[in-house]
Amino acid sequence: KPSQVVHQPRVDVGGNDLRTFYTLVMVDPDAPSPSDPNLREYLHWLVTDIPGTTGAAFGQEVMCYESPRPTMGIHRFVFVLFQQLGR
Repeated sequence: KPSQVVHQPRVDVGGNDLRTFYTLVMVDPDAPSPSDPNLREYLHWLVTDIPGTTGAAFGQEVMCYESPRPTMGIHRFVFVLFQQLGR
């Protein structure tokens, strides 16, 4: 539901080591509409250097959260978490 992402969601990262860092990406693969996704993989949020065991709030926000505003059709909002090789 779009209402679930109106406000920046709380994203917690698992793990058990604060020395391991993660990057979080949130995209909309259906922008601007599922029938014509010519802006697919539209970036809504990018956070790097998230320490393991914490959450996105503890990382470096490279792109501030942009609340999705789908105008038509059903949109998927995809969150991808990458483990970084270093900081």
